[in-house]
Amino acid sequence: MKVTRFLVAGAALVLAACSKPAAIDKPAETSAPAKPPVVTVNGKPISQELFEDYVAAVTKGKSSSELSSEDREAVKDNLVRIELIAQQAEKDGLSQDPEVVTKLELTRLNLLQQAAAQKYLKDRVPTEEELRKEFDSQIASSSMVEYHARHIQVSGPDIGQKVIEQLNKGANFADVAKRLSADKATAGKGGDLGWFGPSPESKPFTDVLATLKKGEYTRTPVQTPYGWHVIQLLETRDLPMPSFDAPQVQEQLKGIVMRKKFKAYSDELLKAAKVEPPLANSSASPPGSAATPTPQQLAPKTN
Repeated sequence: MKVTRFLVAGAALVLAACSKPAAIDKPAETSAPAKPPVVTVNGKPISQELFEDYVAAVTKGKSSSELSSEDREAVKDNLVRIELIAQQAEKDGLSQDPEVVTKLELTRLNLLQQAAAQKYLKDRVPTEEELRKEFDSQIASSSMVEYHARHIQVSGPDIGQKVIEQLNKGANFADVAKRLSADKATAGKGGDLGWFGPSPESKPFTDVLATLKKGEYTRTPVQTPYGWHVIQLLETRDLPMPSFDAPQVQEQLKGIVMRKKFKAYSDELLKAAKVEPPLANSSASPPGSAATPTPQQLAPKTN
């Protein structure tokens, strides 16, 4: 392992703190003697626990005992530098800067939420019945179909309509895509998007493709977050049914069920809370929350 791998940004301290939220569940060890600090920086000790969490953060879960002496010293050196920079930032009054205060508070809230989730879910491991119910729900909620399509991306609906007029006159879709598509990643391939199934990212495409027959293209431009598109359906195929017992499927189902359990817990807290003004839609999931895999993502991969 190269020493330079440990020269990471100061934000890694936050990652290190995130790596072990369950630590708050440990009983106080009043009888055990205190461990000496790994190092003291201007009178402030850096504990063995903090050092180990930092090591785990920058080495993807390793402990200091798994590192060479050279790498251990490199990690310690970097942590000391971060501590020195933080101390100087305190002296410079940056801890009172409104932007810094806000980000520190968001970090605090995030860490406490992670710790609360781990504590709440510790004794609520999904049962096989719960996993089976979720599996059946996922399968029933979506068509097990993949689409092979191509598109021509343009900057606006007026240009898209002109493209459609060319296609209506017999122009070859792939040739037009090569000349006019703004999607440079696919233009050279005649706009070919390959195979894909329904997902939050592909929904604008798959919703349209579900209405087309093989070889048909959209007669009006389709708008997505990426721009405007003329889309052609090439082929469809049925996805193989995912196996409930497959380790990957089991892992994803557990994640889905546990997220739903914690969401229900937060719903109960919200019902009992006094929030002013009341939230407009308290049942919605926040943007950026962990996405639930679709049945297509649970299915075995095909080429």
